[in-house]
Amino acid sequence: MKDIALFVLLGLGAGAVIAGIAMAVVITYRGSGIINLSTGAIAMVSAYGFWSLKSGYFHVTFGTVPAAIITMSAAVLVGVLSELLVFRPLRTSSPLAKLVASLGILLILQATMLLWFGSASQSIPSVFPADTRELFGKTIPENRFWMAGVVVLIAIALGALFRWTRFGLATRAASENEVFGMLAGLSPNQLSMANTLLASAVAAAMGIVSAPLAQANSTTLVLFIVPALAAALFAGFKSLWIACVAGFGVGIGQSLMQWVQTLSWFPTDRGNPLPGIPALLTFLLLVFALSLRGGSLPTRGELVEKRLPSAPRPRYLARPAAGLAVAGVVLLIALPYGYRQAFMLSLIGMVVCLSLVVITGFVGQVSLAQVTLAGVAGFVVSHMVVRAGLGFPWGPLVGSVTAVVVGLIVGASALRVRGASLAVVTLAGVVAIEQFGFANRRWGAGVSGSPVDQPTLFGSSIGTDAGFDGLDGKSPSPVLGFLFLAVVIALCLLVAQLRRSVLGQQMLAVRANERAAAAAGVHVARVKIIAYAISSFIAGTAGWMYAYNFGSVSAARFGFLIALGFLAFAYIGGITMVSGAVVGGLVATEGLIPYTIEEALNISGNWTLLVGGVLVIITLIQNPEGVAGTTYRKRQAAKRAKGAGERQQQHGVRAGAGEGGHEVMSGVSG
Repeated sequence: MKDIALFVLLGLGAGAVIAGIAMAVVITYRGSGIINLSTGAIAMVSAYGFWSLKSGYFHVTFGTVPAAIITMSAAVLVGVLSELLVFRPLRTSSPLAKLVASLGILLILQATMLLWFGSASQSIPSVFPADTRELFGKTIPENRFWMAGVVVLIAIALGALFRWTRFGLATRAASENEVFGMLAGLSPNQLSMANTLLASAVAAAMGIVSAPLAQANSTTLVLFIVPALAAALFAGFKSLWIACVAGFGVGIGQSLMQWVQTLSWFPTDRGNPLPGIPALLTFLLLVFALSLRGGSLPTRGELVEKRLPSAPRPRYLARPAAGLAVAGVVLLIALPYGYRQAFMLSLIGMVVCLSLVVITGFVGQVSLAQVTLAGVAGFVVSHMVVRAGLGFPWGPLVGSVTAVVVGLIVGASALRVRGASLAVVTLAGVVAIEQFGFANRRWGAGVSGSPVDQPTLFGSSIGTDAGFDGLDGKSPSPVLGFLFLAVVIALCLLVAQLRRSVLGQQMLAVRANERAAAAAGVHVARVKIIAYAISSFIAGTAGWMYAYNFGSVSAARFGFLIALGFLAFAYIGGITMVSGAVVGGLVATEGLIPYTIEEALNISGNWTLLVGGVLVIITLIQNPEGVAGTTYRKRQAAKRAKGAGERQQQHGVRAGAGEGGHEVMSGVSG
C-alpha cells in the first residue's frame, strides 16, 4: 500500500500538466467549438520562451516573474493570431476543417521552434523549490505538490469565472446554442476570442510549470495533448472541474502503471519494462469515456456549418491512368538519384493519401491512424522476411492483411462515433501503437530499425539493387519505382471505381447524414467497416512499399506528428478526390516538390514543415476543396460557360434564320 500511495503522489505532477492542458482544450471548445490540437504546442512554445528568457539566450537574463509574464504574453499573442487569422475565417467550416486548421498551427509552431532553437532539448528552469519530503520511507520532490496546487488554484479561478460572471454565463449560453446566443445579443466572435486568449494563457502556464517533468523540445509537451483530450472527453468538453479531476486521474493512472511494471510478474522487453503502457492506458480510457458518454461530442447550434467538400464522380479512368503511367516512367528513368528517391517517396505518400480519401473523403470518418497502419504492415513485412523467410509478394500481402485487422480493431472501438470524436480516439490509438507496438523489440524495432531484404520475383531482384539503372546510372534502381508506380495506378483505379460503385454512393450517403442513410436502407455499420477495411489495406500497402524502399523500418517514420502531417497533405491536395491524393503525395514531406524546393533554395526540411503548415491553413480558408477540387470546379465552370456560349450562339443563328425567312416571305407576298 505504501508503494501505491507513493506512485499516486508522484503522479500528481504529470496529472497537473494533463489537467491544465485539458482545461485549456475545454475552454477553447466551449468558446468556439474547436478541438485545438495545437494546445500542447502552445505549452511547448512557452517552455522554449521561458527557458530563453531565463538562460540569457537573447543576451538579457530575466527574473522568474518578468520571464513568466513575457512568456504568457507571447502565448496570448499566439492565441490572438490563431483566432484572427485561422479560426475566425473558418467559423462556419466543417469540423474536419477546423481540426486540420489547428494541426496547421501545430506544424507552424513546431517548425518555428526547430528553426529558431534547433532540435536539442533544453532544461526548463523550475519555478518551484527543489526541496524534498520523506513520505512512506521514500523521498518525494515537493514540486509535485506545488504543481498540483497551482493547477487546482487555476481550476478554482476558472470555475468561479464561468459560474458567477456575465462572461461565463454568455460563454455557456453560446456553447449550448450559438443561434440563440446571437438572438440574445451575444457576439460569437468576441466570446471565441476571449476564450482562446484564456486557453492560451492556461496552456502557457503549463509550459512554464512543467519543468520537473518535461524539457523544451519539439515533441514532449506536444504529446501531452493526447491524455489531455482523454480528460476533456470524460468532461464532455463542458465541465472544467471534471476535466481537471480526470486529468489528475490519468496522470496518477499512468504513474501507477509504472509501478505495476516494476512487479515481478509483469512482462518485460528483454529485461526492461514493457514500453508504451501509459499510452495504451490513455487509449483504453478514451474508448471507455466514449462508451460512457454515448459516442459523439456535444453539438452546437450554429448558424451555418459547411460539410466536407464534394466528391465528384470520376468520368474517365483510362486516360488519367495512362498519363500517370507515362509521366511516372519518364521521371523514374530521367531524374537524378536524389530526385528519383523523392519521387518514390511521393508515390508512397500518394498511397497514404488514397487511404485517407476512402475513409475521410468518402465516409467522413476523421481517422488519424493511416500512417500507423502503414507502420504495422512495414514491421510485419520485416518480420516475415527476416524471421519467416516469406518474401515478395506473400510478405506484403500478409502485412496489408494485418493492417486491415488492426484497422478494424481501431475502427470497431470507435464505430459509434464520428467526426472529431473519431479523430480523438484514433489519435490516442496512434500514440499507443507507436509507443507500445513499434518501440517494443518483440514485435516492433525497439530503438533501432528493423531490416527488410529487397524483393525478388522469379529469382530476379525488383528492388533498389536491380540491374537496370536510370540515366545517371545511380541507385536506387528505377525498377522498384516501376513496381510502386504500378501499385499506385492500380489503387487509384480501385478508389475511382469505388466512388462510381453503389458502395461508393452509400459511403457518401453515410458521410452526408447517417440517420438519413439508415432510413434509406443503408447499413451504416457495415459501410463503415468495409471502408475501414479498404482504407487499412491501402495504408498497409504504403507500409510495405516504405519497407522495401529503405530496406528497413523504424518507429520514427510512423509517428504521431507524421500521421497528422499526412492528413494536412491530403487536405491540401483534395481529400475527396483521387487526383487530390496524387497532389498530396507530391507535396508530402520528403516528396518530390519539397525536395526540389529544398535543393533549389538550399533550405532544411523544417522550412518545408513551416510552409506546409501555412499552406494547409491557406488552403482551408481560400480553397477548401484542395488543389484538385478547386481545379475540377474551375474546369467544370469553364465547360458550363463554354456550353452556355455555344447554346446562345446556336440560338442566335436560329433566330437570325427565322428573321431572314420572314423577310423573304414578306417579299414574295409583296
